[in-house]
Amino acid sequence: MGQDVSELLEKRLGRLHAKLRLGIEADHEAQVFGQGINYFHIENLELSHFAIWACLRLIGLYGRGRRNAARIEVKRNYVRSTRIPKAFEGYTILQLSDLHVDMSQDAMERLTTILQMIDNYDLCVLTGDYRGQTFGPYDATLAGMSRVCAEIKKPIYGVLGNHDTVQMLPGLEGMGIRMLLNECETIERDHQRIHLAGVDDAHFYRADNIEKAASEIPSDEFSILLSHTPEIYQPAALADFDLMLSGHTHGGQICLPGGIPVTLDSVLPRYMGSGPWKYRNMIGYTSVGAGSSIVPVRFNCPPEVTLHYLQTAIHPSMETPPDRQ
Repeated sequence: MGQDVSELLEKRLGRLHAKLRLGIEADHEAQVFGQGINYFHIENLELSHFAIWACLRLIGLYGRGRRNAARIEVKRNYVRSTRIPKAFEGYTILQLSDLHVDMSQDAMERLTTILQMIDNYDLCVLTGDYRGQTFGPYDATLAGMSRVCAEIKKPIYGVLGNHDTVQMLPGLEGMGIRMLLNECETIERDHQRIHLAGVDDAHFYRADNIEKAASEIPSDEFSILLSHTPEIYQPAALADFDLMLSGHTHGGQICLPGGIPVTLDSVLPRYMGSGPWKYRNMIGYTSVGAGSSIVPVRFNCPPEVTLHYLQTAIHPSMETPPDRQ
């Protein structure tokens, strides 16, 4: 790591946060067993990448899996809450998750096409895992993210995932992404406001600090938490967040017929593995992601980008998105 990056991180995060995050990466980034929330990290076991690839090639499914991985769909999710201010009725958030931009050129080309077609959103959030590998060079990741961000309407907010090194932070923010590392931003509209917080990776690096992220949010105002993994659903709900947007699980990526995941690589109830869910008073949504990990294939689990529409609970149910004028 260059001295310039180190100095930028210390200035941006503070000396202690930067030192701790970089130290954890240096000690653990390629670790297969024992680090993070769950014990085994298949993404760090390079032999598994070859084994899965070889098995799929042997049974003739690799080509189909690659084509599936490029068929990104646009999902729509309606978030209804009495705590959403009237000024934010119909406010639309575009969520992109688990891009792994250097894994599949076909998927990223499809993503670019989709982003060129949709512009009816107010804000974009990126919920982590921009890099294909979990360690090593990241120049190709930043180049890929630059191409994606060129098609996204600002403002853009993001968090880091377990595949992402904090050394990417200056590059990502240089593209116009406001990265939230245990931080919060206030979004105002017609003299009313909501709060958007984000935490550093909680799954592998355990660098999240929900208390810090939520410390300046009034308890009577609507708040959204961005977390790469939904595994922190319990402390997020207890911290009074109204909505949590996450990714990480890929919905299983390789699923049995009916979309039943073989594994979610997460410690959480399986109903939280994809799509909308609720815990206590908090609404959650877990994106299956637009990219793929380990091998660039998907089965019975189409990749997605998601449009979230905020609606007050007293608003009549709508089957189509609100008019954008």
